[in-house]
Amino acid sequence: MKIGIANDHRGFKTKQILTEYLTLKGYTVVDYGTDSIDRVDYTKYGFILGEKVASGEVNLGIAICGSAIGISIACNKVKGIRCGKINTVGEAIHGRERDFINIIALSGEADIELNKKIVDAFLESKENLEDPAYKKRVEQIMEYEND
Repeated sequence: MKIGIANDHRGFKTKQILTEYLTLKGYTVVDYGTDSIDRVDYTKYGFILGEKVASGEVNLGIAICGSAIGISIACNKVKGIRCGKINTVGEAIHGRERDFINIIALSGEADIELNKKIVDAFLESKENLEDPAYKKRVEQIMEYEND
């Protein structure tokens, strides 16, 4: 599986750790983020990651900024993206299974071990296509997005 990862300056260190972690687990990680702690705008990297996930260049995405709020908003501006700002393992599972999120947004200031558990839960969960209510809601979002 190919995972896109993007970050701003406040997410740089977390990106480095998660990239190494995921690579060791056998994932292909494509880096779309900044490569330093020099101040940058998260919007640029959120848009790039969103476009790469939406186009299918990568299967899923991980977006990282200081709070995870800004970069999640930027990702969600890209058509076809459902990005969730995730704080817990339960939210990662719920977001993937029920809301069909294709990008998670993580705080670069959160505990790295928690972020690893969240990433694992996100990547190991699957969309629950057996419950038509979940699929229907995502389809409603996509219809609205296409209007």
